[in-house]
Amino acid sequence: MQLHLVDAFTSSPFTGNPAGVCLTDTDDAAWMQAVAAEVNVSETAFVDLSTLAATGEVGLRWFTPKVEVEICGHATLASAHVLFEHGLAPSPIAFRTASGVLRAEQLPGGGIQLDFPVDEPVSALPDGHLADEFADALGAAVVELARCRYDVLVEIPSAEEVRALEPDLSVLKAASGRGVIVTARAEDDPAPGAPDFVSRFFAPAVGIDEDPVTGSAHCCLAPYWAKRLGRERLVGAQLSPRGGEVGVELAGDRVLLRGDAVTVSRGELLAETTVTARVT
Repeated sequence: MQLHLVDAFTSSPFTGNPAGVCLTDTDDAAWMQAVAAEVNVSETAFVDLSTLAATGEVGLRWFTPKVEVEICGHATLASAHVLFEHGLAPSPIAFRTASGVLRAEQLPGGGIQLDFPVDEPVSALPDGHLADEFADALGAAVVELARCRYDVLVEIPSAEEVRALEPDLSVLKAASGRGVIVTARAEDDPAPGAPDFVSRFFAPAVGIDEDPVTGSAHCCLAPYWAKRLGRERLVGAQLSPRGGEVGVELAGDRVLLRGDAVTVSRGELLAETTVTARVT
């Protein structure tokens, strides 16, 4: 079984978001969870090519070091990058996932485009939580709070404050949902190609204190900032220490996510596709 380590939403090694990509046809979730814990990056993707010839679809699942997740942008980008790099699947790829069919295609000028479901944010507080809790946990004023399908979105006043955040993760962990997206407008008049908005993503509830670049969070950030900025095609910069950029475009009930990826390492996974011990 091949195991790749790919940095996604970047063209430079050791930046962006690292993802493990394992090519396997196993359906042993406990084994996949054990491998993800061993790889120990924010997500490891498990790619099943066994159905491609018969159905035209590629199986795809994602695991953090602690849990399986329903959707993941950067590990999908990393998976498509590996398949394109080795000629294992033609463009576009239809990935069969827990979130339905997600498509990835090579762009003529370079990079990869993902077709994901839009995640329309709704202005609301998480059940049982107050805006003051988030302000205290972040150390920043709250401009807006919204609920997405998986996450809580918090807008704060400036990009500088987003970059400087040192949040109280215990409070964010207690908030309902997968994680907390903290965002702000980048600049009043950004230069062509410069980011339109910035964000950081904290998900201690699923074992990720901070995710470097979160593609799926941009399914919520895209409609949120499109309404505020009056444009459907935008660029988001995630201001984690590793950093990365995600191009977004609204397309009806879908969001197109664009980015680059670079393979950092590849090898052979020797562990058998069974586990006997419970992973905790």
